[in-house]
Amino acid sequence: AYSSARACPSCGRAFAEPDPRLFSYNARQGWCPRCLGTGRLLKGFDAEQSGEEAAWSEEGFGTAAPCPECQGARLNPEARAVRFQGRGIAEFSALSVDDARAALDGFALSERERAIGAEPLAEIRARLDFLIEVGLGYLSLDRAAPSLSGGEAQRIRLAAQLGSNLQGVCYVLDEPTIGLHPRDNRRLLDSLHRLEAQGNTILVVEHDEETIRRAEHLIDLGPGAGVHGGRLVAEGRLADLLANPESVTGRALARPRGRAQPARPCPASGDWLRIRGARLHNLHDLDVRLPLGRLVVVTGVSGSGKSSLVREVLGANLARVLGEVRAPSKTKAHWVGCRSLSGWEPLSRLLEVDQSPIGKTPRSCPATYVGIWDAIRRLYAATEEARIQGWGPARFSFNTPGGRCPACEGQGVQRLDMSFLPEARLTCEQCGGSRFDRETRAVRYLGLDIGAVLALSIEEAAAHFAAHPAIARPLELLRDLGLGYLTLGQPSPTLSGGEAQRLKLVTELARARTGRDGLSARPTLYLLDEPSVGLHMADVERLIAVLHRLVEAGHSLVVIEHDLDIIAAADWLIDLGPEGGAAGGRLIAEGPPETLAAQADSATAEALRDYYAGR
Repeated sequence: AYSSARACPSCGRAFAEPDPRLFSYNARQGWCPRCLGTGRLLKGFDAEQSGEEAAWSEEGFGTAAPCPECQGARLNPEARAVRFQGRGIAEFSALSVDDARAALDGFALSERERAIGAEPLAEIRARLDFLIEVGLGYLSLDRAAPSLSGGEAQRIRLAAQLGSNLQGVCYVLDEPTIGLHPRDNRRLLDSLHRLEAQGNTILVVEHDEETIRRAEHLIDLGPGAGVHGGRLVAEGRLADLLANPESVTGRALARPRGRAQPARPCPASGDWLRIRGARLHNLHDLDVRLPLGRLVVVTGVSGSGKSSLVREVLGANLARVLGEVRAPSKTKAHWVGCRSLSGWEPLSRLLEVDQSPIGKTPRSCPATYVGIWDAIRRLYAATEEARIQGWGPARFSFNTPGGRCPACEGQGVQRLDMSFLPEARLTCEQCGGSRFDRETRAVRYLGLDIGAVLALSIEEAAAHFAAHPAIARPLELLRDLGLGYLTLGQPSPTLSGGEAQRLKLVTELARARTGRDGLSARPTLYLLDEPSVGLHMADVERLIAVLHRLVEAGHSLVVIEHDLDIIAAADWLIDLGPEGGAAGGRLIAEGPPETLAAQADSATAEALRDYYAGR
């Protein structure tokens, strides 16, 4: 018997009228009552959590067990019971983008269903097509966001905005090519050109060379960064930039392609780090070797397994085994994600240099992070005025009472509670943002008080403290890496990811040269994940020089990268692919860039051949 009242006369159950929220695991009407729409049993997760908090993002679809009630489908039984074309919404969401697009084409719709579903189905097809165009056809529709790579997440965000096929819209994109392989980058640019052909305007902030070359109108700002920038240097077509001597972008575009210095020869047979049987996520039982004391770059299209190999197999296992060397344990841990890891014995430590923030409070700044602030405080404590007052270095700290401004407690800003609005931050009226009290600011060195030093740019500070190598050397390294425009006291939370990563690189390079931490006697393995993000082509050249300095200091570098300048500057390449997801995770080729470009058949090799040919 069937009931038109959505109620069962036998058991007495009644059901509300179907609503779109019923099929959303982000709404109470649709989520599984056991896992609250997460698909996992997260300890401490309740109905008040959004799931966007960092704690859930880190743990949420990783180590937690699947929900036994919904089996990871995230929806309640009523939502899972509704079927269309033989599938429930959870079954459809489990399909890959490619399979979902094929399933749509296979729908046998009645005339009434076609009339009802014409618009939503067309919208779904358009968005799926865009995902396929930018190389994400292998992703499942219900893939957990924390498991996505940076390039995958970037393209999904673009698909959400650009896949709607609107007309007469001005799209403003901030570095859309971040995390994209050159092949996927070209697909994205083709999609943007199709949007432009539909009558839309596309304004892009970008450092990528191919994007710049394919633009119809260029606006070049500069000529430098920070106080040295902010002017219109050149405008027009590509030829206008190339012809302008003031344009740093034009000079970078006109530079010759290829390696700036000869490749280092491969090390002896014993100086190799070997991973055998890597099989985590989509890795297909890989055997990989990495030369020590060299710049190794891991390449491949997005989703090909680069992060799985470098960060989760190599990084996690090496961190654990080096930790056991320093603190031996009775129980020997097993290798995770691979059969074995050998050749690591010459290494003293592992350091992963990523784009995570270097500090979460305004008290953290470049001067404190790089480690020069202690030397500056000792310098001011040695002045005649400070010695007469009996002040030591602690007087010139903005983190402890004594010399800091009592009104703002050394932060330079005061918080103003705005009740129902976000709190406002105002410059401290008592110290003017200098962080120190009036008596402390009376002590001067070369005409500047301690608060004025924090307001110096890195470039100005390098000249001001040129007579003090312990202070000047890290500042010169920061300047050489294109960070001369930052101020010493700029709050760390205001730094971009690329700026934070370069600060970490300079800090480690300074330690490698000075041996300050006592660890530079034995080599370190540095893992870097796309250090070129957010960098201009001229800054990438500086970055390459810094990477080579680390190698020359006796260290090893393993870099995940899509930038062709860095790829071409590598001593050794490991190319994964050929595609992403299940079609990736295989070792396509390995060797020097020139060898890989000449012999390999992969998206990376093709991009390198175009790079060397100047295309």
